[in-house]
Amino acid sequence: MPIEKNQVVLFHYSVRDEQDNVVEDSHGGEPNAYLHGHGGIIKGLEEALEGRDAGDTFSVTVTPDKAYGPRKPDAIQRVPIKHLMGAKRWKAGMVAQVQTEQGPRHVVVAKVGHKFADVDTNHPMAGRTLTFDIEVIDVRAATSEEIAHGHAHGPGGHHH
Repeated sequence: MPIEKNQVVLFHYSVRDEQDNVVEDSHGGEPNAYLHGHGGIIKGLEEALEGRDAGDTFSVTVTPDKAYGPRKPDAIQRVPIKHLMGAKRWKAGMVAQVQTEQGPRHVVVAKVGHKFADVDTNHPMAGRTLTFDIEVIDVRAATSEEIAHGHAHGPGGHHH
Protein backbone atom coordinates (compact mmCIF):
# COMPACT_ATOMS: atom_id res chain seq x y z
CA MET A 1 0.00 0.00 0.00
CA PRO A 2 1.82 3.18 -1.14
CA ILE A 3 1.91 6.05 1.34
CA GLU A 4 -0.72 8.70 0.63
CA LYS A 5 -2.95 11.11 2.55
CA ASN A 6 -4.90 9.69 5.52
CA GLN A 7 -2.63 6.69 6.05
CA VAL A 8 -0.73 5.92 9.23
CA VAL A 9 2.96 5.35 8.62
CA LEU A 10 5.37 3.72 11.07
CA PHE A 11 9.06 4.27 10.37
CA HIS A 12 12.49 4.18 11.97
CA TYR A 13 14.95 6.95 11.22
CA SER A 14 18.34 8.37 11.95
CA VAL A 15 19.23 12.01 11.33
CA ARG A 16 22.69 13.27 10.38
CA ASP A 17 23.86 16.88 10.29
CA GLU A 18 26.08 18.62 7.72
CA GLN A 19 29.20 17.12 9.36
CA ASP A 20 27.71 13.60 9.07
CA ASN A 21 27.20 13.35 12.87
CA VAL A 22 24.15 11.32 13.94
CA VAL A 23 22.03 13.76 15.96
CA GLU A 24 18.97 11.56 16.52
CA ASP A 25 18.11 7.88 16.01
CA SER A 26 14.84 6.02 16.67
CA HIS A 27 16.34 2.53 16.45
CA GLY A 28 16.26 0.82 19.81
CA GLY A 29 12.82 2.27 20.56
CA GLU A 30 9.34 2.29 19.08
CA PRO A 31 9.10 3.35 15.43
CA ASN A 32 7.73 6.84 14.85
CA ALA A 33 4.06 6.94 13.75
CA TYR A 34 2.34 9.80 11.94
CA LEU A 35 -0.78 10.50 9.89
CA HIS A 36 0.37 11.27 6.34
CA GLY A 37 -0.82 14.54 4.83
CA HIS A 38 -1.59 16.26 8.13
CA GLY A 39 1.71 18.06 8.84
CA GLY A 40 2.73 15.80 11.73
CA ILE A 41 6.35 15.62 10.53
CA ILE A 42 8.60 18.08 8.72
CA LYS A 43 7.52 18.91 5.17
CA GLY A 44 10.63 17.61 3.39
CA LEU A 45 10.38 14.22 5.07
CA GLU A 46 6.65 13.89 4.41
CA GLU A 47 7.24 14.71 0.72
CA ALA A 48 10.00 12.07 0.52
CA LEU A 49 7.73 9.41 2.10
CA GLU A 50 4.86 10.02 -0.36
CA GLY A 51 4.36 6.93 -2.55
CA ARG A 52 6.76 4.71 -0.56
CA ASP A 53 5.79 1.26 0.76
CA ALA A 54 6.39 -0.80 3.90
CA GLY A 55 9.87 -2.32 3.67
CA ASP A 56 11.36 0.62 1.73
CA THR A 57 14.64 2.06 2.97
CA PHE A 58 16.05 5.31 1.63
CA SER A 59 17.97 8.47 2.48
CA VAL A 60 16.84 12.04 1.89
CA THR A 61 18.57 15.35 2.52
CA VAL A 62 16.25 18.12 3.69
CA THR A 63 17.15 21.82 3.61
CA PRO A 64 16.10 24.19 6.43
CA ASP A 65 13.15 25.61 4.44
CA LYS A 66 11.53 22.13 4.44
CA ALA A 67 12.79 21.11 7.89
CA TYR A 68 12.87 23.35 10.99
CA GLY A 69 13.22 26.68 9.20
CA PRO A 70 16.05 29.21 9.25
CA ARG A 71 17.63 30.32 12.51
CA LYS A 72 16.04 33.54 13.74
CA PRO A 73 18.67 35.84 15.26
CA ASP A 74 16.02 37.65 17.34
CA ALA A 75 14.89 34.42 19.06
CA ILE A 76 16.87 35.06 22.26
CA GLN A 77 14.70 35.72 25.32
CA ARG A 78 15.62 36.49 28.93
CA VAL A 79 13.75 34.33 31.44
CA PRO A 80 14.02 33.82 35.20
CA ILE A 81 16.24 30.80 35.92
CA LYS A 82 13.51 29.38 38.18
CA HIS A 83 11.39 28.81 35.02
CA LEU A 84 13.99 26.50 33.45
CA MET A 85 13.23 22.80 33.94
CA GLY A 86 15.63 19.89 33.54
CA ALA A 87 18.65 20.65 35.74
CA LYS A 88 19.65 22.37 38.97
CA ARG A 89 22.70 24.21 37.59
CA TRP A 90 22.68 25.72 34.11
CA LYS A 91 25.50 26.36 31.64
CA ALA A 92 25.48 27.77 28.11
CA GLY A 93 24.64 25.07 25.54
CA MET A 94 22.37 23.03 27.83
CA VAL A 95 18.82 22.25 26.70
CA ALA A 96 16.06 23.32 29.08
CA GLN A 97 12.31 23.02 29.02
CA VAL A 98 10.10 26.05 29.64
CA GLN A 99 6.33 26.30 29.97
CA THR A 100 4.74 28.58 27.34
CA GLU A 101 1.18 29.53 26.41
CA GLN A 102 1.44 26.85 23.69
CA GLY A 103 2.63 24.21 26.17
CA PRO A 104 6.13 22.95 27.06
CA ARG A 105 8.98 23.96 24.74
CA HIS A 106 12.68 23.09 24.54
CA VAL A 107 15.15 25.97 24.48
CA VAL A 108 18.94 26.16 24.45
CA VAL A 109 20.59 28.16 27.24
CA ALA A 110 22.74 30.89 25.66
CA LYS A 111 23.96 32.76 28.77
CA VAL A 112 23.42 32.37 32.52
CA GLY A 113 23.33 35.20 35.08
CA HIS A 114 22.49 35.18 38.79
CA LYS A 115 18.69 35.24 38.45
CA PHE A 116 18.06 35.24 34.69
CA ALA A 117 19.17 33.22 31.69
CA ASP A 118 19.17 34.13 28.02
CA VAL A 119 17.61 31.26 26.05
CA ASP A 120 17.51 30.58 22.33
CA THR A 121 13.96 29.66 21.30
CA ASN A 122 14.97 28.44 17.83
CA HIS A 123 14.45 24.72 17.30
CA PRO A 124 17.83 23.07 18.01
CA MET A 125 17.95 21.89 14.36
CA ALA A 126 16.80 25.20 12.82
CA GLY A 127 19.05 26.43 10.02
CA ARG A 128 20.57 23.00 9.47
CA THR A 129 20.51 20.79 6.39
CA LEU A 130 19.66 17.31 7.64
CA THR A 131 20.01 13.86 6.09
CA PHE A 132 17.45 11.26 7.15
CA ASP A 133 17.98 7.51 6.77
CA ILE A 134 14.47 6.03 6.71
CA GLU A 135 13.11 2.49 7.08
CA VAL A 136 9.34 2.27 6.46
CA ILE A 137 8.01 -0.37 8.87
CA ASP A 138 4.25 -0.33 8.19
CA VAL A 139 1.57 1.56 6.26
CA ARG A 140 -2.13 1.25 7.09
CA ALA A 141 -5.37 3.09 6.52
CA ALA A 142 -6.13 5.60 9.27
CA THR A 143 -9.25 5.20 11.39
CA SER A 144 -11.96 7.87 11.19
CA GLU A 145 -10.99 8.94 14.72
CA GLU A 146 -7.33 9.42 13.69
CA ILE A 147 -8.39 11.51 10.69
CA ALA A 148 -10.73 13.60 12.86
CA HIS A 149 -7.96 14.17 15.43
CA GLY A 150 -5.28 14.79 12.79
CA HIS A 151 -2.73 12.34 14.22
CA ALA A 152 -1.94 8.62 14.55
CA HIS A 153 -3.00 6.67 17.64
CA GLY A 154 -1.44 3.55 19.16
CA PRO A 155 2.21 2.45 19.34
CA GLY A 156 4.54 5.24 18.21
CA GLY A 157 1.61 7.66 17.91
CA HIS A 158 -0.54 9.80 20.20
CA HIS A 159 -2.15 8.35 23.32
CA HIS A 160 -5.29 9.94 24.77
